[in-house]
Amino acid sequence: MKDLVRPSRLAPGARVAVVAPSGPVVEERLQAGLDLLRGWDLDPFAAPHVLDRHRELGYLAGTDAERAADLQRAWCDPSVDAVICARGGYGAQRVVDLLDWEAMRAAGPKVFLGFSDSTTLHEAFAVRLGLVTLYGPVAAGVDFVKNARAQEHLRATLFAPETVRTLTSDGTALAPGRARGVTLGGCLALLATGYGTPHTRPGARGGLLLLEDVGERPYAVDRALTQLLRTGWLDGVAGIVLGSWAQCGPYEELRPVLADRLGRLGVPVVEELGFGHCDGALTVPLGVTAALDADTGTLTLDAPALR
Repeated sequence: MKDLVRPSRLAPGARVAVVAPSGPVVEERLQAGLDLLRGWDLDPFAAPHVLDRHRELGYLAGTDAERAADLQRAWCDPSVDAVICARGGYGAQRVVDLLDWEAMRAAGPKVFLGFSDSTTLHEAFAVRLGLVTLYGPVAAGVDFVKNARAQEHLRATLFAPETVRTLTSDGTALAPGRARGVTLGGCLALLATGYGTPHTRPGARGGLLLLEDVGERPYAVDRALTQLLRTGWLDGVAGIVLGSWAQCGPYEELRPVLADRLGRLGVPVVEELGFGHCDGALTVPLGVTAALDADTGTLTLDAPALR
């Protein structure tokens, strides 16, 4: 697994498109997110269908074709420097195969930011575009508009990424040791359900795998991890970095599941690094080489996330 291409960092005045490839968006939070981006001296705008809702499938922000068109149009617009997802939810799996990846590759590298359901897109951007992406707070998310820690870390990542090359865990080592590899991952459920589909890596060999999830009971986390183990997707992984497990049951019940399923891999595993569905979520780059020290609870990037 090799380093991917790092997009350029943002500068004041950069144009930022906000898209909704997954679930419907709360207008009030979207406007708050756009205002926050303007406060960072950026020039944000919402794609045409961001506030749409599918007529029959209310868990989707507009039709698959509309959501895909918004994303592709924003990415291929030469005036746009970054594309930020408005929220997660569900729906990215339904649009990823509708995108013209050749046209998007021709558009060149730019910043892509999203998390949760956007895991499907992070994988596709890595496989089809060979591009580093950012797994972090979304434009219409509560964390993005209300949490100072999340805002400050994301802003530093976008404008001064060399200042946030080391991320430190709030927890302990689930399995001790040190490892190096290229970061990949995201939401566990999306990685498990994406196995074997187009635009998805065949495995995590040589990588530092970042995992988190929300709303999955311990047995469901067990099921997803067991799926990745049985398929061989985790074979050769260099190390594992665990984020938040919000609404996944008491952590004292979930931790033995993580230890049982991941401990057998014989690689360092650090827990509670502070990314994902948690208050003050950190922004983590996917596609860069990093050093994991589970004993000190640190993940240190070899180079800044953005050029």
